Amino acid sequence: MKQARLFASLLVTISALAAEPRTITLGVEHMTCAACPITVRKALSHVAGVAQSTVNLESHTAKVTFDPGKTTPEALATAVSQAGFPAKVLRNGS
Repeated sequence: MKQARLFASLLVTISALAAEPRTITLGVEHMTCAACPITVRKALSHVAGVAQSTVNLESHTAKVTFDPGKTTPEALATAVSQAGFPAKVLRNGS
């Protein structure tokens, strides 16, 4: 019985430590063709903690959902910039 309570308490503690996913919008420069969003999505997919990304060629933006316990908005912008597409955080959502 003590073990069950200890286990339940441990699960509650771990759940509390898990960060809520956040979604941000990045402004992405130099996207000029249909292949560019694919490259940006691929760069974001290599960042630990990224759950989803949607890249829009027309608006030059990337909407990224991620685990803030594993990465930061700045790290996401850096990953895209290192792929050849200068990026900056436009909306730092929740």
